[in-house]
Amino acid sequence: MLSLLGLRRQFGESRRISALMMNDLRPKGSPMALATAITALIFTAFWPASQGRAAGAEHVVIIGCDGMGSVAFLPQTNAPVMRRLMREGAWTLHARGVMPTSSSPNWASMIMGAGPEQHGVTSNDWETNKFEIAPVVVGTDNKFPTIFGVLRQQRPAVTILCVHDWDGFGRLLERNAVDVIENVKGSPATAKRACELIKQITPAFTFIHFDDVDHAGHHDGWKSPSYYQAVDMVDGLIGEVLATIDQTSMKDHTIVLITADHGGRQKSHGEATMEELEIPWLIHGPGVFPGKQIVASVNTYDTAPTIAWIFHLTPPECWIGKPVLSAFVKN
Repeated sequence: MLSLLGLRRQFGESRRISALMMNDLRPKGSPMALATAITALIFTAFWPASQGRAAGAEHVVIIGCDGMGSVAFLPQTNAPVMRRLMREGAWTLHARGVMPTSSSPNWASMIMGAGPEQHGVTSNDWETNKFEIAPVVVGTDNKFPTIFGVLRQQRPAVTILCVHDWDGFGRLLERNAVDVIENVKGSPATAKRACELIKQITPAFTFIHFDDVDHAGHHDGWKSPSYYQAVDMVDGLIGEVLATIDQTSMKDHTIVLITADHGGRQKSHGEATMEELEIPWLIHGPGVFPGKQIVASVNTYDTAPTIAWIFHLTPPECWIGKPVLSAFVKN
């Protein structure tokens, strides 16, 4: 079995080769296509399925809970589903988002493997034609490369699903990379629709976005009784998604990752406090070391590289995040 140091060295070497041989701005069909194919082969050689601790993983489901900062876990008796996943998987309540602690910059960083300084999404006012900082790279759909686009480019046959509660989430990703993307209002309705689609298309990659925890924080305050009630409600919805997965061929082959964009303080967020910055990062499934509390630093932009590692993808050179490999080893 590979050691954590060995995993880091191999991933770093694959990134170095990728940086030399790939350029996100090259058009399809260019002379760089051959180099890209060679790079993919080299990366596959570095990550043979037989050696990966996530070798049994064929599907990944990310569940993003808007506003569910680490403060959501202060009561020791709440969120039984997520706490079970923590016991059976790997987790940290000290993962960090990016500044500012607003939704768009943090959701973007999560799926783009980089921070606002690279992708240019610095506020909720961002649009592809309205921004203050230009992205360092523009990929397909005139956007900084996301895990959705990278997966589509390197594994074009897979099925990708996104069901999001907050309507602003959909503008952050390459919509032409996703087989099904739907904006459904309200977390219960979002969960219901996501479960229906998971049964219908058994996607390789699923992203589900819930918004009701954030609503409760803004309405009554983070740490208020209604805030924790919203956390428990979403926790139950996560249980419904897990139960749906178990009813499909995805059972025993799915990694589930639960995280958030930001926390909150009093009735708002966007400032520089630990209550707003710290987020949970819980991962569960084949290859994940059970009951592992992750002590290594984790940032929200490490999420996309972790998914890329699970799917044996070559990450874009412009990503600055790293896969959270400590979730897959004992020490």
